[in-house]
Amino acid sequence: MASIDWAAIHADSRFQELYRRKSRFLWGLMIFAVVYYFALPLGAAYFTELFKVKVYGPINVGLLFALSQFIVAWGIAFIYSRKAQAFDALAAEITRSALGGRK
Repeated sequence: MASIDWAAIHADSRFQELYRRKSRFLWGLMIFAVVYYFALPLGAAYFTELFKVKVYGPINVGLLFALSQFIVAWGIAFIYSRKAQAFDALAAEITRSALGGRK
């Protein structure tokens, strides 16, 4: 098994860029997800009249917003899986060069 020089990888500008881009992306996605998640209980607590507005039959804005949480979660997973492909490609390139092209 080949030995990997972790200090060299950490010092690699490509790794630094990968880390910076991935961290920025994940923090942004997490902040959006948390804000959207907490918008439901806060909206239900403080904007009760808006959440009671009927849309169709027994369906109201609050119920639609609650169901939209699933759509947003699937959307976040889809966006992450697409973006992760680019991150994985760059990580594989860094790994290949760290192993001296032996992988």
